[in-house]
Parts: sequence; C-alpha cells; structure tokens
Amino acid sequence: MDQQGMSQGKIVEYIDQGKIICSLCLQDKGNKLHLLTTSNREVNLSPKRALLISDSGIDVSRSREELIEHLKKTEAIRKALKEEVDPKELWELVQGEGEDFDNRYLAELCFGVPVTDHHVSALVRALFEDRLHFRLKDGRFLANTEERVEQILKQREEEALREERLAKGSEWIRKALAGEPVEEPEVKDYVIKVLKDLALYGKEAPLINEGKELLARAGISRIENARSILVSLGVWEEDENLDLIRFNIPKGFTEAEKREASSLALFSEPQEGLEDLTDLPVVTIDGPFTRDFDDALSIVEKGDVVELGIHIADVAATVRPDTALDKGAAAKPSSLYLPRRQIPMIPPELSENVLSLRQGEERKSVSLICRLTRTGDILDYRFTLARIRVRKNLVYGAVNGALEEDASLSEMFRLAKLLRQGREERGALNLSLPEVQVIVDEEGNISTFLLDQGTPSRMIVAEFMILYNWLAGRFCRDHEIPALYRTQAEPSERLSQEGMDYLLYVFLQRRRIYPLLLDTSPGPHSGLGLDAYAQVSSPIRRYLDLVVQRQIREFLLSGKALYSQEELEQIRMAVEPALRILTRVKRNRIRYWILKLLSRNVGQRLKAMVLDDIRSKYRIVLTDFLITAEIKKVEGLLLGQGQYIWVEVKKADPWEDTLVLEYAASVEQ
Repeated sequence: MDQQGMSQGKIVEYIDQGKIICSLCLQDKGNKLHLLTTSNREVNLSPKRALLISDSGIDVSRSREELIEHLKKTEAIRKALKEEVDPKELWELVQGEGEDFDNRYLAELCFGVPVTDHHVSALVRALFEDRLHFRLKDGRFLANTEERVEQILKQREEEALREERLAKGSEWIRKALAGEPVEEPEVKDYVIKVLKDLALYGKEAPLINEGKELLARAGISRIENARSILVSLGVWEEDENLDLIRFNIPKGFTEAEKREASSLALFSEPQEGLEDLTDLPVVTIDGPFTRDFDDALSIVEKGDVVELGIHIADVAATVRPDTALDKGAAAKPSSLYLPRRQIPMIPPELSENVLSLRQGEERKSVSLICRLTRTGDILDYRFTLARIRVRKNLVYGAVNGALEEDASLSEMFRLAKLLRQGREERGALNLSLPEVQVIVDEEGNISTFLLDQGTPSRMIVAEFMILYNWLAGRFCRDHEIPALYRTQAEPSERLSQEGMDYLLYVFLQRRRIYPLLLDTSPGPHSGLGLDAYAQVSSPIRRYLDLVVQRQIREFLLSGKALYSQEELEQIRMAVEPALRILTRVKRNRIRYWILKLLSRNVGQRLKAMVLDDIRSKYRIVLTDFLITAEIKKVEGLLLGQGQYIWVEVKKADPWEDTLVLEYAASVEQ
C-alpha cells in the first residue's frame, strides 16, 4: 500500500494518548497527512505515525456532515467487529511461534477469508486494547510468552488492588477527618501502614509515592500531616514516641523472657560458697522512685583504716548467657527512663524484685572491699562473691540532710571528696552539668527542673561507682581477664576555668575532648583521670556491665574468664549501635517535651547564654533547659561569647523539631 500521496479519502487510524483514533485523510502532503476526526477536529500527522490506512477511500469533496457521518459509521462497524475477536484464543493458536505477524494474516485467522479493512482494524483494536496476549512493535503484533502473560496478569491484579486501596483508603481518611460517619474499610491495615511509613520516615519513606497519592486523593497536600491523621484516627496517641517505633525498640518482653523471669523469680539457686557480709551496715542511695537497686555501700572505720564496701547486685548469677533474657537484654542493652515511660532492660519481676538490693532482703552481690587510709590512699582491695543484706534504702535528699548527724554518711562524703580531689590531681576534668528532668502529669501538664549533680549524696554515689569501675578495670588488666574497657584520649586542649563562666567553660572544654571508646584493650580514661576503667557497676540496667560482671564472677569462681577477647569484641560490635540509638532516643524525647512546653508558652522570655558568633546568627544555650539554639543577629547589636541575654519564644513545634527564638534584651550581670 502506498502511504505517501495516495492516502487522500482513506481511513487513517493512529494511536494518541493510548487510544486508537479513527480519522479521514483530507489531504496527503507527502510528509504530512491532514486528517479529520470523528469529533470534527482537523489534525496534521506524520505518515510514520499511521497505524492503519484503508485500501478503499471516499471523495473528500463531499459535505463535512457526510464525511463525519462516514467516519462515525466506519468506527461503529469496526468497534462491533472488535467484540468478535478473542485475543486469548488467537494467542493460543500462534503462541510459541516466536515471530511477529501481519495484521491481515491474524484477521484471517479470526474471521476467515476474505477480510476487509474493517476486519483488520477490528483485529488491531482488540489486540491493542487487550494488552495481555500480544504486544505491538513497528505496527505488527508479537505473541507474548506464557511467562510474560502470567507476569502481566499479576501486575494487573496488583494494580487493581492498589487502586482499591487508594480509593477506599482516601475516602476513609477524608470522611473520618471531616467527622462524617464511616465504617472502617477492609484496607484499613494498608492505610495505617502507609501513614506510619510517611510519619516515621518522611520523604525517605519506602512507600512515599503511594503515601502522597493516598493523601492527595483525600485532599491533603503535606505528607507531614500523616502523624496528625494517625492521631485523629486513634491509631497513635498525641505524644506517641516515634523513635521507639522507628528504631523497633521493644517496649515489653517476649513470652520466652517472661517465662524465664517468672521461673527465676520463684526459684533461686542456693547461696553456698558466698562470703557472708550480711553483718555489714549496707545502704543504698537512689532517687525516690527507684525500684531497681543495683548498687549499695557500706563503710566501717577501723582505727586509721577505712574499710569501704561497694556491693553490686550479682545479676550474672541469674541471667545466664544465651538465654532468652540474655538475648533480650543484648537487643535492648540499656534500661530506658523517659518521661511517662520506663522500659527496663530486664523484666521487673527480676530487676525490681529478686535482683534488686531491697531493704531487709538477703541478696547475692559482687562486692569490692577496699581498705583506705584516712587521707584516701588505697591500701589494698579485693573482689568477692558475697551475701549482703541492705539495712536501708536511702534517697538522695535524705542523705544530704543527714550528713551532720550520721557519722557513716559523713565519712562517706569526706572520702568521696578525697577520691575526687585525687582524680583531679591526676588530670580528671569536672565537666558535669545539672541533669534536665521533665515531668508530665496525668493531665498532660509539663514541668522541668535542673537536677544538681554536685550534691553530697550524688557525689558519694558517683565517686564510689567510679572507684568500683576503676578497680574492676585494674583487676581485669592485672589478672589478664578479657574485658571491655572505656578509654579516652587526652583532650586536644585543656582550658583554664579561671575568670570564665562555668557553663561557658563546660561547653567550650567539651568541644576539645575526644569521644569515649569501648575497647577490649586497657587504656587510660583522661576525663576521669584513671589508668583503667571497666564499667560494671550497673548490671541490672546496662548489658555491657553485665557482660564484664560475668567475666569477674567467673574468674572469682574458677580462675578463668567466661568470654574470650574475640567474643567480647563481637559483643561490642553487636551492642554498640543499639546503645547509640537508645542514647539518641532519650535525648530526642527530652527535647520533644521541652519543645512542647515552649509551644504552649509562645511569647515567654527565656534566659540564655551566647556560645558562638556564626555569620548572621548567634548560637546560644537556654540555661533553664541546657539545649542549644540559634537566633538571628539584630542590626547594630553586638553580643559577646559568655554574655547572658533574654530571648523570646516565637515558635516551637515538637513534631517538626523546630524552635524559633528572637533576641529580647540583655541580662544585667
């Protein structure tokens, strides 16, 4: 068929936007066909785009109405004939031949001979619209393989399911948010999964495209609204902790962990072979709400010698390696204490009961007995597996108030000051700041305060735990027991605090210290001023403390270690990432509640200190919350490092993690 110059008056069919268009050629210009469509539109088309050109034609000089009527009649005939074509039946006839087919030949297979232009068009239309058994290439059809047909069918099923999910899901969201009565659709779980995906990961969400379309169909343009939608649907609480979900942190315990905990809580192994230290005046010093007591203290004065006892709950005797409890603790290697939620590392049946050093109860311990001179010099020390009985569970505040009347507590404080002084003389850096405490009551009221870490009672506990961990590190090093040591290199620079505000000094000096490293080889800890340090003083709350306690305990029992250095390295590599995540979760959660508090107090003035001058901004620290932020510079106003100022809260959004502050005034020193 000559398609160049002989097409005038003929029916030309072409593909436009996925559909076959039926048209009449009004003029053949050689390199361009001037066509009339059934909708009375005239278009120009390259001959190369023509899918079919009929053999027969009509006189184009007829009236416009007659031409369009002819076109419509032709299209109607071809559409009717199309219904007689069974693409599957035709495919079964030719499938496997692996070649493309002439359209007229396929039409003859369908309709028999002879065939007209109408039959050929009907065949082409049927196969084109079927899009399953044949594919079109260069104007001819190729039969798809059986595997390809199955693949297309599967894709169609998936697309139909996707469409159903999007349609029903978006309708549910739209009606639910509008307060209209609506039943939960069958696709509810899918919708919630997509919304959670958006809320947790934002633009990085694996289901970002489906999520955007789902929200768009519901009339919502911002993917950031996914969280509030989940709250409105009752899936999440207003203050849902997304980090716990995002990082898949277990909030509870597996059935296997619960069974083990229940069994261990009911049955305790005999305490034979343990040193009897139940006559020592042992006390614990903790916060008022503590239930998992894992460290206790005793002090006995013998002339010029002070015998200090530091007693750590023997968790290793109960939580054995490779048990369900051990694996659960390794996966969640630290207890997590958050406002409104506590997530213990070990089930409360154990952590707050049989393992906890509770008042009046006999407990197993890994005790350090350290003999010191009155001036705080260590004469000797030993670790022992013991039985102890706590005389009293004391709280920090009560200890501070009883120092003058209680000789033992007073002696503990005196000794703690000597120990700290000794460390500082060996280069220890005192960079402690108050700990930000956030309290959220049942009504959702938020309050914060700074917990002073420098009180006598907290100094006692801090210094004695540092002593225990220092001597544990030395003990492991000197007896060649593989252990996990915390090391820290010398700071890049030691600043002088003289004449400098303490808060500014701490922030500036912290920038010059190197991060703590966890290593299987012993080394100095410059920040604490110690030659070795193995953290082992909190085995109820920290998994790596439990691991090191197992090493010391096994050595005391058998003279051997439980883990090799290689095994400890494997444990370190497995646990450290999870520890970093838990630290991040806690930091993020404290910040969340602070921002929520500030969001309720827009316009409030807060005290701040200038840390840095950074181009068009100042970096500041809010002194009531110890969080850093930035403020824009005010033209004509210069602020100096360490200067105290007032800033005003302009905007705070805990979910967007945004805090906008403005300079308000200077604070008179």
